[in-house]
Amino acid sequence: MLAVETTSIGINPAQHVSLLDGPSVTQGGLRIAVPEGSKRLVAFLALHSGPVDRMFVACSLWPDGSDERASGNLRTALWRLRGAGITVVESEAHSVRLSEDAVVDVAVLCAWADRVILGSSSPPDLAVPPQLVTAVDLLPGWYEDWVAFEREAIRQRMLHALESLAAGLAGYGRPADAIEAAMAAVRIEPLRESAHRTLASVHLEEGNVFEAVRVFRDYRGRVRRELGAEPSARFADLLRPHVAGRVLAAN
Repeated sequence: MLAVETTSIGINPAQHVSLLDGPSVTQGGLRIAVPEGSKRLVAFLALHSGPVDRMFVACSLWPDGSDERASGNLRTALWRLRGAGITVVESEAHSVRLSEDAVVDVAVLCAWADRVILGSSSPPDLAVPPQLVTAVDLLPGWYEDWVAFEREAIRQRMLHALESLAAGLAGYGRPADAIEAAMAAVRIEPLRESAHRTLASVHLEEGNVFEAVRVFRDYRGRVRRELGAEPSARFADLLRPHVAGRVLAAN
């Protein structure tokens, strides 16, 4: 599971690993191209905390051959990194790891999400990071199981953060920003009811009952068409104190 990095968004560290436009590595302000045969190794280590067993890494990245073949592939990937002048990966006899002082962009974004979800955010956190949409589709075109697992975990964390951010911004009296955050969650996952409920709640906070009802009806139409389902009673109960029952029942 991705390690949470506490560095604030916007920091420009000496060693930086980007998974959102790469993988790519920046060392001393210089961006270095990662050799094709080493990209998955850099990404794998960037998504894991601390030292990782060499055989586990090798077998995870090259699962189709023998253990000896996988170990050989790992040695080759490390050799290519050294040849490219990339020092962000550290190798020991039984483990490999990303350098302790390296900052991973996805980890920074997940740390932001955790602060927002836990209610410990600072004023700079109260905005939707521009990298967020890219993060929810982490490493597109990579279909390995370890990538798919991390991609879904990050996607869920970002969605929960957006909903928490919207609720927090509404409480701070910033309804326009709250709506932006809630709509970002809706765009990422149009069938996610909690995102639509959050958006409707923000509209109700502003007294815009019509907008809240429209969100409910749009969502109901979508889930009926695509899932053959109905919104939960919780969603209807959110609106019921503000409108007549027949309004919610209307198609």
